[in-house]
Amino acid sequence: DLRCVASTFEGIIRTDRWFTTPGVIGLTLSGIVGAIVGGLPILGTGWILWGIVLLLVSGAAFGMRVAPLQREILRLSRDADAGETSWAAFEKLYTSWKLWGAVALIAPLAAVVVMVLKPRLPAL
Repeated sequence: DLRCVASTFEGIIRTDRWFTTPGVIGLTLSGIVGAIVGGLPILGTGWILWGIVLLLVSGAAFGMRVAPLQREILRLSRDADAGETSWAAFEKLYTSWKLWGAVALIAPLAAVVVMVLKPRLPAL
């Protein structure tokens, strides 16, 4: 039932707005401040640099693909009452949303691994 999909995506979008986005911003800023306070050169320390790059990749995937797809899925599912929505259109958007959502999820998980293990990575 696409009306249930609409309700679900309304919740996802609201949660991203109130929890996910502020959390990511807070985590990133506190990490940068922690590196500065700890005397670690951000661009000169490979694991910090690549951790930030991975967070930026995640943010870009979310901002440029995931969030717009979420809004489009919501719009499409709300139009279901007017009989204008097909499952094929929904499935195409949903498949794309899952793919880009995986990118937006895997990149920060990789950043956590990099920041915890602190491997020797190239820096600037």
